[in-house]
Amino acid sequence: MVYLGQKPIIMGEKVILRAFKNEDFPYIEECLKDSEVIKLTGSTSDFDQDSVYHWYNTRNEQTDRIDLAIVDQSQHILVGEVVINLYDEKSNSMNFRILIGPRGRNRGLGTEASRLIIDYVFKTTKLNYLTLSVYDFNPRAVNVYKKLGFAVESVEENELEFEGEWIDSINMKLTREDWLQKQKGFST
Repeated sequence: MVYLGQKPIIMGEKVILRAFKNEDFPYIEECLKDSEVIKLTGSTSDFDQDSVYHWYNTRNEQTDRIDLAIVDQSQHILVGEVVINLYDEKSNSMNFRILIGPRGRNRGLGTEASRLIIDYVFKTTKLNYLTLSVYDFNPRAVNVYKKLGFAVESVEENELEFEGEWIDSINMKLTREDWLQKQKGFST
């Protein structure tokens, strides 16, 4: 297990990544009930407020994963979350996922939040790589992930049934070496 310790506060130009607070709950609920979030995450529209609040109230205690609120600096409200979880001891890797709600879309907040958490992980851990899965009907996210250095590893066909159609899941990976190469490219 990787010990990830206390939740960091990571400052960007547009967003702050930080531990969840009680005042975030109305915005978390808004995100989780959003039809686009439900679609892109393959979730259901079932929403149990007590379960959701309990889940987010326990995120800050977890030391084997990072769950952080994405706070829009211009509005000072939660617009999504970033998560690093599912440690794989054999490969010394973890999974990355992000969720952006309706108040955070189309302004580069998700891209910046992704870059910030990925940089944090590779600078503060010895993980070999990060993985993620994204549904094929989210090409915008695939392009962002590629821009961040993720490469397609495999495709799981017919992973999700959505509105009567089967959707593939694209599995992507970002190695420490590829991340380091990206860093060199930014500094020149």
